[in-house]
Formats: sequence, C-alpha cells, structure tokens
Amino acid sequence: MYSGDQHLPRVVLLHSNDIHSRLERTSQIASFISEQRRVYGDDRLLVVDCGDHMDRMRLETEGSNGRVNIELMNAACYTAAAIGNNEGLTYRKETLGRVYETYAQFPVICANLFDAKTGQRPDWMLPRLITRKNGMTFGITSVTFQYESFYRLLGWQVTDPLMAAAEQVGWMRSRVDVVVVLSHLGLPMDERMAMEIKGIDVIAGGHTHHLLYEPIRISDTIVCAAGKFGDHLGKIEIDWNSSTDKPVLRASCVSVADYAEEPESNEIIKRYRASGERRLSRVVARLDEPLPVRLEGESPLGNLLAAGLRRWTDAEIGIVNTGQLLGGLAKGDVTEGQLHALCPSPINPCRMQLSGRQIRTALEESLLDEFIGMPIRGYGFRGHRLGALAIDGIEVVYDPDQLDYHKIISITIQGEELTDDKDYIVGTIDMFTFGAGYKSLRQGMDIQYYLPEFIRNVLASQLTDRSFVLDCFRNRWSVLKS
Repeated sequence: MYSGDQHLPRVVLLHSNDIHSRLERTSQIASFISEQRRVYGDDRLLVVDCGDHMDRMRLETEGSNGRVNIELMNAACYTAAAIGNNEGLTYRKETLGRVYETYAQFPVICANLFDAKTGQRPDWMLPRLITRKNGMTFGITSVTFQYESFYRLLGWQVTDPLMAAAEQVGWMRSRVDVVVVLSHLGLPMDERMAMEIKGIDVIAGGHTHHLLYEPIRISDTIVCAAGKFGDHLGKIEIDWNSSTDKPVLRASCVSVADYAEEPESNEIIKRYRASGERRLSRVVARLDEPLPVRLEGESPLGNLLAAGLRRWTDAEIGIVNTGQLLGGLAKGDVTEGQLHALCPSPINPCRMQLSGRQIRTALEESLLDEFIGMPIRGYGFRGHRLGALAIDGIEVVYDPDQLDYHKIISITIQGEELTDDKDYIVGTIDMFTFGAGYKSLRQGMDIQYYLPEFIRNVLASQLTDRSFVLDCFRNRWSVLKS
C-alpha cells in the first residue's frame, strides 16, 4: 500500500464519457491530455473513457467498425476504456471483439458482460485493472447498463451491474489505495451505487449525459461525470492523507472548446474519412425516379420504410415516424453512404402487439403539429424532429378541419374497419418502446426486437425490389372529400 506523505506530487485522473463519435472534440481532448501529460508526467496521469465513445452515425466510425475511435484513444494514450451501449449494442459481438482485440492498445473493462454461450468474458475484456501511478495503486472496474433483452439477441449475457460492481470493489478494496468505478449506468444508478456499495472512492459516470462541474459526495465516494459529446473532460486531482490513510480527491470538469485540434488526431480522422467514403460507396440499388420524404406527412420514402418494417417483422401493419429520414433519394444510384447519411440512427426493427385503440391514438396524434415538430434526443434517435407517422398495411381517411383527436373518419386494415378492442401485430422501431414520441406505441405487448439490423438495412432491402418501390407511391392517408 502507498505510504507517502501529503507533499508527494498528485496523480490526476482524466475521464471522458458519451463522446458519441464527435471526432473533432476527441482531437481537442487529445490536445488537453497532451498538455496535462507535459505538466504532470506520464507516471502521474490516468486517462479513462466511460463508454459510448463510438457512434455509428459518424461516417468514419461506420466505415471502420469503430476502429477510428480506438485509434484516437490509442493516440491519446488512454489507460482504459469501458463498454457503453453504443459499443455493446450496435455491433455484432464478433465484430466488436475483433476490432478491440486487434487494435486497442489499452485494456477494455466491463464486469457485468459475458459471452452467452460460454458464460465467460471474452479474452479482450477484463473485469478490472490494477495499475500503479506515482507510488499509488489504483483499482479500476466498470459496469454497463443492463439492457438484457437486447444483449441476449447479440449473444451476450449482461448481469446486474450493482452486484458485479460490489464483487469487484470487494476484491480490490484491500489491495489498492484508490478504487474507481467507470459507470455507464446513468446518474440515478451512480448515486444508488455510491449509497449501497462501500469502499468506492470515485464513480466516473455517463449514459444519461449529466454534467457535474462539482462532484456529488455520498459518504466517502465522489460521483463525477463530464456531460456529452466531448465538450468537457472530467479531471480529478488525487493526493494522499497519511493521517487518515485515505485519498484526498478534488474533482472538476474542464471545457475543451478553446483547445486546438491535435494534428495527429486530425490525420487519423482524415484517413478514416477517406476509407469510410470508399467503403460506403457500394451501390445498393438504382432508382428510375426520385423518392422524396416529408416530415409533415406522407411521402414515398416514408411509405417504403414503413412497408419494409412490416415485411421485416412479418406484421399486419407497419408504422414509423418520418423524422427517421433526414432526406430523400434522387434518381440514379443509391449507395450505402447515402442511406447512412439520410438514416443515421442506430435504431432496430421491432414487432409488437397493439390494440386498435392504441393505434388510433397514435394516428390521431400524427395529425397534430405538436407531435410532428416535437424535438427528440436520445433513445438511439439521430434526427431532429419526431415527424408524422408513415404507415403500411393500413389506410386512413381524415378530415383536417375537425377537432384534435377527432380528425380520423375511418381506418381500414385489409379492407376491414379497425376495431378498438382488437389486437394487431405491428412492425415498428425500438425507439417507441422506450417512450419516445408517440406514447401509445410504448404500450405494446409481446415485444420482439431485431438485432443487429438497423432501419437503414430494412430500407436497403426494400430498394432492391422494384415492386416495393412502385408501391410506395400509393397513398395510405387520404383527406375526406367534401
């Protein structure tokens, strides 16, 4: 154990979280880390990431399966990195393992994620890291949010994060001077962890994008977080109090906005942008006519996506919000890169059972400006506004002059009137099950998720069939004729 006095130089722990592939910010973060390394020396510096560094909305990340993010962390000399849901749930298990095992020059830590077949952690993942800096011993572990049903579909078993953290902290506490938990659980769970698990010195957290300029102190634990998108970096100065035999911790967050972009990082980004563009230049389909999209109502591309979700999930009805599509498609070749640009969200198809009443409520809301223009953030959504509902397998006649929630005149499914008390099988998106946007769609039963496919994969499959493309020009919504 460490036995020095208060006058020994401090150790500095820098922590990032939820960068979500804002790669230019990683370049500024690299400049700040380099400055701190010059000031304190490598033996006094720990640099960690708390997950969601990757985000497949970014071309460089999509085109490299996350390798660009790993190379940027390598260049900045990260000590360790955690697994967030954007790493664990947007890549196949084999793809994620291959890129970490092949390229990461830092340990990847997660205590509550296991291979579902073997019940063991993969070789590239550690439950904890023990490291020494300037005569002090640090024990670092990490836990990720328990999205059990999603992880199961990708071949993972995710266990209770607080139980996993308690096990690792119990093992480390007598062996190290400072216990650090990298948490991708969100602030409420971090506070609960601090209250329930004794022996943690630092919880560096993320997932809920909370920014703590000053730490939350709960007993002997400080809870820290640096917001989102790499705008800030957490900084914890660590000294030792020999009289109490405990660490002294001073935590803050530092804005990196005024730091210059680091040249080596910029070269990495530039290189992967070029390779990503080449990789995503593959032609998926060729269109004989353009497929426009409208946020405010029905359009061919929205119809095509709704129809694709219905077919993909073998459902009676397809429903998706038009805000998932950030643009239309022009006549001519359609590439993977174009589909990625107009549909960047890492959102998965979903199948559920909804009552006719729940469907009717959502369709009525789809005619209201407050829903169409609703800003949405998170839940995998990488667009801007919710948009109206695109539908397939169902036809709606409405009167825009009627009162809100009384605009729809008729709803038919395969020629039969929708019945409020009858249940229907609906193909839609996982975002709605989290309660985002159209609330009645959250009430679905018998939910089945489809991973690892994203809705842009569904769209690509639709574009390859000429009959599907022709059918998307058929109206599903009709205004009542006077």
